[in-house]
Order: sequence, then C-alpha cells, then structure tokens
Amino acid sequence: MRPIDRFPASEQGPTGGWRALRSLLPYLWPKEAPSLRLRVVLAMAMLFAARVVSVYIPLFYAQAVDALSPDDIGLIAVPLGLILAYGGARILSLAFNEARDAIFVNVAERAIRTIALEVFRHLHALSLRFHLGRQTGRLSQALDRGGRAISLLLRFSLFSIVPTAIELVLVFIILWNMLDAVIALTTMATVVLYVVYTLVVTEWRIKFRRRMNEQEGRASHKSIDSLINFETVKYFGNEAHETRRLDEALLEYERAAVLNQVSLSMLNVGQAVIIAIGLTAVMLLSAYGIVAGTMTIGGFVLANTYLMQLYQPLNIFGFVYREIKQALIDIEEMFGLLEESDEIGEAADARPLAIDGGRIEFDGVAFGYDPRRPLLRDVSFTIPAGRTLAIVGPSGAGKSTVSRLLFRFYDVSGGAVRIDGQDVREVTRASLRAAIGIVPQDTVLFNDTLYYNIAYGRPEATPAEIERAARLARIHDFIVSTPDGYQTMVGERGLKLSGGEKQRVAIARTVLKDPSILVLDEATSALDSATEREIQHNLRELARGRTTLSIAHRLSTIVDAHEILVLDAGSIIERGRHDELLALDGTYADMWRRQQEGDGNGTPGDAVVGGTIDESHAGEAR
Repeated sequence: MRPIDRFPASEQGPTGGWRALRSLLPYLWPKEAPSLRLRVVLAMAMLFAARVVSVYIPLFYAQAVDALSPDDIGLIAVPLGLILAYGGARILSLAFNEARDAIFVNVAERAIRTIALEVFRHLHALSLRFHLGRQTGRLSQALDRGGRAISLLLRFSLFSIVPTAIELVLVFIILWNMLDAVIALTTMATVVLYVVYTLVVTEWRIKFRRRMNEQEGRASHKSIDSLINFETVKYFGNEAHETRRLDEALLEYERAAVLNQVSLSMLNVGQAVIIAIGLTAVMLLSAYGIVAGTMTIGGFVLANTYLMQLYQPLNIFGFVYREIKQALIDIEEMFGLLEESDEIGEAADARPLAIDGGRIEFDGVAFGYDPRRPLLRDVSFTIPAGRTLAIVGPSGAGKSTVSRLLFRFYDVSGGAVRIDGQDVREVTRASLRAAIGIVPQDTVLFNDTLYYNIAYGRPEATPAEIERAARLARIHDFIVSTPDGYQTMVGERGLKLSGGEKQRVAIARTVLKDPSILVLDEATSALDSATEREIQHNLRELARGRTTLSIAHRLSTIVDAHEILVLDAGSIIERGRHDELLALDGTYADMWRRQQEGDGNGTPGDAVVGGTIDESHAGEAR
C-alpha cells in the first residue's frame, strides 16, 4: 500500500504536471452537463473579446495623441471621438473580463466539488490498513490544498497566462504592421527574455520554496500532534520539551523562508532590469523614428504603452509560474489518492447480506497484518443465532482482530468468515456493516452535539427514536440535566464527557442502529468498577436476543456467556462455559484467580497468560 505522501513535491517531474492536467480536464468539460460545456465556450469567447478590446485601448490613445498634435488641433471632433472610444474600450474590456469570471465560476466550483466528493468517497472506501498508516492531518491537507490548487490553476492559467499570450501575439502583429519591424521584434525579444529569465530563476529557486513548505509542514505536524495529546504533555510536565521541539522546527522554517525571500528578490531585480532595458530600447527606436519622420508621437506612445501593458501581467509571471507548478503538484497529490488501491475490494457480483438470525462462523481462519508474522492460526468457532460468545486472552493475542475480520476491515489469508452461511467476502460491505453494531473500548465521538452523536447510529432517525435510544442506554436523564440538553457539545473526541457517559452514548447509538449482531470490544475495561456494573446492565439489555461477540478484559463481565474462548498466540487453547473452564483449572482459571486477587486489592488485574502480557501487536491487535 502506498503512503499518503506518494507524490512529495520534491519528486514531481514535468510529466506529473501534464498528468494532473489530463486528470482535471474531464471535470472542466463534463459530458453529462451540456450547460457547463456551453459556459466554458462562452467564457472563452469573453476571454478572447476582452483581449481584442484591450489591444485597441492603446490604439485609441495613440490616435488621440496624434489628433491633438499642432497640425490637427482644429479637428476637435476627432480627438473627442477617440477619447470616448478609449474610455468605452476600457469599460468593455473590464465588462468582458467580469462576464468571463461570472460565467466560468459555475464550471470551476462544480469541478472542485465533484473532485472533492469523489476523493472523499474513495478515502472512506479504502482499507483500515491505509488509514492506520496515514499521518495526522495529511489527508485533510491533501483535500484542502487540492481544492485550492484547482481554483488557483484555473484563475492563473486560463485568466492570466492564456490572455497574456493572446495579447502578445496581437500586439506583435500591430506593431509590425503599423510601426516598425525592429520595434516589434524588440518588444517580442524583451518579453521572451523576461519569460525565459523568469522560468530559469524560478526553477532554481523553487527548491527553496519546497524546503520552506516542508519545514512548515513539519512544524505544523509537531504543533498539532502536541495539542492533540495535550493531556499526555501535562501528565509528564513536558510543556518546555514540546516548545523546544516546535522551536527547532520553526528555526528550520525561518532559515528556509529567508533563503526563499532572498532568491525572490534576485528574481524581481532581474525582471525589473530586463523590462527597463526593453522600455529604454523601444523609446530610443521610437525617438529616432520621430526624428527621421517615419513615426508620429502617437506611435511613440503606442509602442511604450503596449510594452507597459504587457509588463503588468508579466510582472507577476514568476509568482504565477511557481504557483501553477505547486498547484499541479497539489492536484496530482489529490488525484493520487484516487489511485490508492482498495485492498478490501468488493466482488462485482456481491449481493446484500441476508440475515436469518445472525449465526456467525469462523472456519479455519488464518490472518496476519504482516504476511511474515501470522497472528491468527486455524481459528474456528461458531456463535449460534441469539447466543453470546466471549473471547479472552493477553494483549496481542488477536482478540480485536477477530472483530475487525468480522467487519471485513481486513480479508482473511486462510479459511472463511460466514454469517448465516454467507462468506463476508461475497456480500456487499454496506449490508455487512449495517448488520453489525459495536460498543468499543474507546468510544470516539464527533465534536458535535449529544443529539448528533446518538443519531449517528441511524442519521435518518426521528427525535423520538433518538430519545428512546437514550432512555434505553440510561443516558437521557443526564442529557436533560445539562443546560443545553441534547444540543450539548461533547468536545473534541468527546473529552467533555466522562468514560461512562461516552460508553452510554455508544450504547445509545447502537440501540438506534438496531443491529442483528453485536460486538462488545472490551467495552468496559477502561471504566471503574461501579460504572462498569452500571454499563454491564445496559449491555446485557442491548445483547438480549442478538448474536453477540464479546471481547473481554475483565472476566467478571463474561461469566454468563454461552461459550468462552481463550486465545493465546493466535490459537484457541481453551473453550467452554465459565464454570467448565474453572473446573478445567487451566489458563482461564489462572486468569480468573489473578483478577480476583487484583479486585480484592482494589486494582483489577490484567488477563495474563503464563504470567506475562504480550504487547507484540499493541496498536493493531489487543
């Protein structure tokens, strides 16, 4: 699986920019939207009309100057008409430009929205492995930058570079035909030299901009990472340490920013020198023409006005070129997300899961996050419809991996997982996950209201249904006791709520979802004993009549399970009911005694096998 930053800016080549453009063009010329295609045509027509009119502005100005010369001062009507034409041309040029923008904005914004939604949908379709391996904020950054880059690319390329190129060609033709070939060639040479110098210097200095962006990203990542984990920072009193880390990153950014600005100054000075030389040369040639009688004062004004008019858009050409290159990189990175393969594909003939009780079967399942290191080995068990099966074992034994395979976040490498006889690889993922509800150990809530977080179990639910779910989860009374009731904001990741309150929210939205199959993934292991007993009562009510897979940390929570599996090193080493396993006096009985001793001291023990806790798969499998 490729990482999210598979298109780092420092590795982009010229072909990458063309590839990004090719990817973007279908969205700007959509087959399914003839009205948008018409807008593109009209916008291009407005663009061309604006350039033609803008070329006539200096002509009217020059003719007015000639008309006001001493020989023709009596013909007042002529310069008045030219002056009015000059003013009208400026208004028309502005009007055509604004009309172009107004017509094209629908096309641009529709393209940005369509691409963003397509990438967003694709990201949600990617496997859990992809998302576990991503950098914090990197996906959001790619989406944000990509959307801004499309807007910037269209604004600069279509409405800056293309119009300037059209105007340059028209100006060259006019100067060649109306004034002098040497002046036309000098003007063209000045522009070409300006562009070449800008491209060369911008290519040279772009490494400084890239370095600055990279250092900015590192500093931002350290800042965000520290703020997200602010509790940990405070627990260890490491505020000064975090400040030093950020300062080191900001210092590198500062150095890169200084180099970037110095190189930018060099670019600006060179551009100014080239334009100054060009203007001086054109003025000298025009002056010689006036002295020789081959050119009027109006021609002198015309040549200089054209060069100054071209200089205005060229003045920001270095900035435009650099921004377009960066925009192409950002667009390619965003489209690169669409190239990320969906590790957990869906069969073309996948059908919706047909629930008939919810019988779960793991048949000889083998799996490993790394093929070189198997985690589950020939795991087989069956949960009859409406029954409860519990899995216990040390950290890293593969307990939570079982639930991830049931949800099909990963595909098994051997054997099969079936629900009511249907292999989960042969049914649609949407129907599979709609049939399963989960109450996890760490309930992560959205930074929104209590109402929204409960309604997340079934967004189309009515307020009455949401309140009913909250009552069944025993959280309604708490909610109505808060000043804002169901509109109370829970904070980032639900930090404004206690552990028990978050678990009840998780239970409420699972009640609202009303799944046929329930997964309890160490749902109370992080709670104190009193809260755990209250939540366990809620969980027993939730599990009643549902096929339930309970991944347990505290063995006291699963004594009523119809069957208990003891998992160690990826294999089932014991199975049976609670009393049977105690009578067996094996691993489970030893775990039970240890936890009872721990509870007796007021500190619950861990589920231990062989006296040690295996943390080899921490973060991937508990």
